[in-house]
Amino acid sequence: MYKADDSRYDGRMQYLRCGKSGVMMPRVALGLWHNFGSVDDFENQKKMIFKAFDLGITHFDLANNYGPAAGSAEENFGRIMQSDLKSYRDEILVSTKAGYGMWPGPYGDNGSRKYLIASVDQSLQRMHLDYVDIFYHHRPDPDTPLEETMGAVSDIIKSGKALYAGISNYNSAQTREAAVILARNGTPLLINQYRYNMFDRWSEADRLTDTLADVGAGSITFSPLAQGLLSDKYLNGIPENSRASLNQFLKADSITTEKIAKIRKLNELAHGRGQTLTEMALSWNLRNNRVTSVLIGAHNPEQIEDNVKIIRHLDFTQEELGAVEAILGSN
Repeated sequence: MYKADDSRYDGRMQYLRCGKSGVMMPRVALGLWHNFGSVDDFENQKKMIFKAFDLGITHFDLANNYGPAAGSAEENFGRIMQSDLKSYRDEILVSTKAGYGMWPGPYGDNGSRKYLIASVDQSLQRMHLDYVDIFYHHRPDPDTPLEETMGAVSDIIKSGKALYAGISNYNSAQTREAAVILARNGTPLLINQYRYNMFDRWSEADRLTDTLADVGAGSITFSPLAQGLLSDKYLNGIPENSRASLNQFLKADSITTEKIAKIRKLNELAHGRGQTLTEMALSWNLRNNRVTSVLIGAHNPEQIEDNVKIIRHLDFTQEELGAVEAILGSN
């Protein structure tokens, strides 16, 4: 039986208030998008979750369709909660989502009330939980009135099936509209989860963090390493069995000579800071506390331990930030 490390809250992790809520988010959270499905080693999954919790990571992020197979990440996490983490439930934030295709027919996708309420019930059943801490609508649905989607999210909160409302992949205008509807229903927006990394900065032009500050919500970013690009993996080309070589989430033709040159320069800058490129890319996401938390993925416990090292070095000098901008803007 797993026993959590008694030192897990002794400075191994930093926590930041999420918007204007009472929730303190770990600066690093563990995402179960990859490597927690039915095709993955269950014992390794347990080791990764235990290592994360021992390092002060209190937030575990899921979605109804995470796997493969869809739903199996929630099932595996539920097994681990039941067998080893049940006594720690009140120390843990569990989030899940619905919004992508989950089951056949017209009611297993997008943002209808029917889909969202059915989905959260299924998620709770898979995880053997009475409630999740955060329930997200996973992506905007242009064909369903936002009042219906946010009304369903609000009712899920009021029913006690979730404690806080979240949205994911919503831009600034969509975020503001969602927050207004939720507030009208007496349910504040807690958080927006969106893609953000050195190569994908749409949210900056969209002034998303300003909007989130205006509505009193926090933020959590995913894909901070650009699906592995911002690591040492691709410094010398495309390795076998990488996501790019398999065309999984990262297309080989997106890895250009110019991009590799930038990655090498960023790698040199990271080493000058005493970090790996991965660590610098994660730290960059959290610079200036504009982003509340960053989601990491992992293949093994050692990766989680390495990633949590960023807590010691989240600061950047103006010269370092200028160097990052110069590298990213170069041809």
